[in-house]
Amino acid sequence: MKIAVVGATGLVGTAMLKVLEERNFPVSELIPVASEKSVGKEIEFKGKKYKVHSMEQAIVAKPQIALFSAGGDTSKEWAPKFAAAGITVIDNSSAWRMDPTKKLVVPEVNAHVLTKEDKIIANPNCSTIQMVVVLNPLHKEYCIKRVVVSTYQSVTGTGIKAVNQLMNERKGVSGEMAYKYSIDLNVIPQIDVFTDNGYTKEEMKMVNETKKIMGDDSVKVTATTVRIPVMGGHSEALNIEFVKEPSIVEIREMMQNTEGIILQDDPSKQIYPMPINSHNRDEVFVGRIRLDETQANTINMWVVADNLRKGAATNAVQIAEYLLKNNLA
Repeated sequence: MKIAVVGATGLVGTAMLKVLEERNFPVSELIPVASEKSVGKEIEFKGKKYKVHSMEQAIVAKPQIALFSAGGDTSKEWAPKFAAAGITVIDNSSAWRMDPTKKLVVPEVNAHVLTKEDKIIANPNCSTIQMVVVLNPLHKEYCIKRVVVSTYQSVTGTGIKAVNQLMNERKGVSGEMAYKYSIDLNVIPQIDVFTDNGYTKEEMKMVNETKKIMGDDSVKVTATTVRIPVMGGHSEALNIEFVKEPSIVEIREMMQNTEGIILQDDPSKQIYPMPINSHNRDEVFVGRIRLDETQANTINMWVVADNLRKGAATNAVQIAEYLLKNNLA
């Protein structure tokens, strides 16, 4: 299996290489791809050095799968060219997510929709991925009416520039700003730009992507997304209203037995998910499960995942694993 990683030198691209190695994905040949200024540089994968390729060189090399994490504009320009060459693209940008002709996939939820004809497959937004992994089994059991989600998202979701801003502020050093405001000792209630309805693009991604992935437009979602001074790991407070009456005992058992989820829910021992413990993990962590005492058939829970792993790189590699297992690429 010949694999290209487009954006191999970025935060998510680096995580993709790490995940491919850790999960022993059968890479017969790696083709790292990055911007023109990085072409010819070397990266290491499984103890071997690989030279960074240009986009054109990667297409000529004909990988079976290309994992893209190079931004929406790059994906819009190059993903169709890779696809035209018969290469299956798994794209981590927002470019194709809401395109009605493209599949938006979280393997635990809807990998079954994939076919050999899907040459550009969209990887969802990081905050959406961890949420739908949890919502999917709950929806099957109790039928979700409405989700109110508030996110607490780490600076790695913005990129290396934001990481540098946070660390510079911690050291009292001036430097390039990823955000208009200081992020250290602060929270910023804006992720992405504001849209006409007063919500940010990040918030509307969570609304629209959730419906598409779950294949159910009846699930109502309203979101507030917030950037916090954490290095890695996104957290979410979910308030979920169901059609049927939920059982907390059953939900805990469900979370315990669902692939890709780790239950950490023992308030008496102060055991609950925290982003610091999600680092370099592929699972979604769930805790603080409790009934909403103000409204019927409603629960609250706390959900955490590593945004560079399950929120991006791992989900993309899991899609590739599914394609390989089912002979779809």
